[in-house]
Amino acid sequence: MVESGPGHERLGELCRRLTATPAELTADARMRGLVDHILAEVRASRPPEELEDSFDEVEELLLAAGHSAGLGSYRTTPGSYERLPGAGHGHPPLYVLACPLGHCARVEAPAADADRPPRCRVFEQPLREITLRP
Repeated sequence: MVESGPGHERLGELCRRLTATPAELTADARMRGLVDHILAEVRASRPPEELEDSFDEVEELLLAAGHSAGLGSYRTTPGSYERLPGAGHGHPPLYVLACPLGHCARVEAPAADADRPPRCRVFEQPLREITLRP
């Protein structure tokens, strides 16, 4: 069953980073252990809100390593939120791609040249389509 709601912001940013820049999260053994712990707990149906201490530790390690955005998508993370194609000019998109289980806040525009949707790196499933307009 797909949950509704905006989802967990930092889980969405973790998923995005695992897709876009996985080396940032796997180079350090402590960080890799924390990320593996978060993924295992979320996959075992633990609500990400109960893992805030682990998210805080990952964020502190990212910041200490010079990644100024940490896990906060509200910061200046490149590519965290991109302008949707058609926003302002032409026709708006008909759908966006989001977390397959609704646990995180990751949302992105579909790539025109992709044969299949990108995968969620937390649950290893394709991102689901959310219709914006019929």
